[in-house]
Amino acid sequence: MNFQQFKKGFFLFLQKRKRNMSQKIALVLSGGGARGLAHIGAIEELLKRDYEITSIAGTSMGAVIGAVYAQGKLKEFKDWITSLDQFEVFKLVDFTLSSSGLVKGEKVLNTIKKFMPDTQIEDLPIPYSATAVDIIKHEEVVFTTGSLFDAIRASVAIPTVLTPVKKDGSILVDGGVMNNVPISNIKRTDGDKLVVVHVNANIKPLKPQLDKKEEEKKETTHKKWLANFKDFLSKSKEKEESLGFLSLIDNTLTTGMLRLAQLAIESGKPDILIETSRDTCGTYDFYKAREVIEVGRMAAQKVLDEKN
Repeated sequence: MNFQQFKKGFFLFLQKRKRNMSQKIALVLSGGGARGLAHIGAIEELLKRDYEITSIAGTSMGAVIGAVYAQGKLKEFKDWITSLDQFEVFKLVDFTLSSSGLVKGEKVLNTIKKFMPDTQIEDLPIPYSATAVDIIKHEEVVFTTGSLFDAIRASVAIPTVLTPVKKDGSILVDGGVMNNVPISNIKRTDGDKLVVVHVNANIKPLKPQLDKKEEEKKETTHKKWLANFKDFLSKSKEKEESLGFLSLIDNTLTTGMLRLAQLAIESGKPDILIETSRDTCGTYDFYKAREVIEVGRMAAQKVLDEKN
């Protein structure tokens, strides 16, 4: 054996040893609308530190990011979502006159399908589940088989905002209504650690330092109109302390969800808990993707540094 062969063999040995030393983790991702984009930063930091994700359970936006990772399309999704400005996000909103919701959600999912085709959940390389709620039977519905996009669509159906999914006599809405931190739905493997990323925590928000030039958005003729529309989504102009239509719904749902999430975390006893504030951004502020992703990375770094 010559030196080059020895060098190559030793390199392969080290790579194999490194893989064998990776800590397996069962990853639980909470819901939180645009705040759920913090999951991307947290996942990237976990992978950077050689954690091996062996299973995923997600609710709402956590179900989306979990599906994207399980499909091996995290980079493509990140590139797409961070390229959107405020008006481009608005163009993805397909309003409907339905009495059961304001938005159909088909435009967003069809756009994602361009770089992440639908697949059967059981064909994913790791166990995955998405949590929804059947408001007819008043029970959780946990998707572990069937169409990945059907599961995602049901899990993100925020009541009165996104139209619910009707299936087999059931009406399915956002899983966060009952289980926004779905620790109970994660599949465990021998030797893994339970890692929970909760993006709706009632804690002080982190403030990332980003490149201002990179974050500058182009001025558009739609800016004033968008500002007016945002007032409808968030707050009334007449009273600073009053809430707009969607914010009223969001805050009403959150009141119960925060307590349920805390109970799930307390009973689930995660080995690693990564939390970001629900004040990081608004539920529908997807145009702030770059900032929110960085918040997720910072939160993961802080917790993982403390563990080491």
